[in-house]
Amino acid sequence: MTDPLHQELLALAQEAAHKAGALLRDGRPADLAVAATKSSPIDVVTEMDIAAEKLITDLISEQRPDDGFLGEEGASVVGTSGVRWVIDPLDGTVNYLYGLPTWSVSIAAELHGETVAGVVAVPMRGETFHAVLGGGAWATGAWEGERGLACRPTAPLEQALVSTGFNYVTEVRAHQADVAQKLIPLLRDIRRGGSAAVDLCDVASGRLDGYYERGLNPWDLAAGDLIAREAGALTGGRLGERPARDLAIAATPGVFEPLQRLLEDFGAWHD
Repeated sequence: MTDPLHQELLALAQEAAHKAGALLRDGRPADLAVAATKSSPIDVVTEMDIAAEKLITDLISEQRPDDGFLGEEGASVVGTSGVRWVIDPLDGTVNYLYGLPTWSVSIAAELHGETVAGVVAVPMRGETFHAVLGGGAWATGAWEGERGLACRPTAPLEQALVSTGFNYVTEVRAHQADVAQKLIPLLRDIRRGGSAAVDLCDVASGRLDGYYERGLNPWDLAAGDLIAREAGALTGGRLGERPARDLAIAATPGVFEPLQRLLEDFGAWHD
């Protein structure tokens, strides 16, 4: 049995994520990608991003006015209830801009600093992932009802499919590419999905053996990290540390440690 408060927070996060996802999906202009190198489509994406975050914070505040917020688009409220919502209203902005389906709405609820509920909605894939602390990880989609999530059985590192992400600053990307170049011969292959929240959920659902990235913010990580852990994956950062901006890793138990050691040796934790 899970805590009733955790379930209440989960239900509210699910409602907010679904409504924000629908806003983003239905409000995206059909020709947005046509002028993708101009400023106007980027402005439209920014406006949609801000609108989605406002929808989420307004909906939650109506029901829980004493809660705090930390959002990618600037939501920052301390709150007095001990609950803080960590929100990425549009994770995978460039995918959204170009009309690629891998973008998501990520909402996590923290209680006294610990993530206790998380939802990642992926509207263009018709999927929503969710978890509460100690209650396992679940997904809803085109199938009937919910299905429980479990990470893949452990494979040798050389058979592991691992995803990552790259910064948009040229100098940082160059170092990240160097790390990836060193890793590729040691793995089955590398993918670059474009949404950290979706990558974490793909580890949870057995679609990836692992994922790592440098430069993530709390809103990129909070919900997906909980979902991955509740599905049986291990998550962390540098050796002995939790996922952080320096480095975030999620992987099956057998892949996690060798991948973490390689990333430490290759300097994936610095620019």
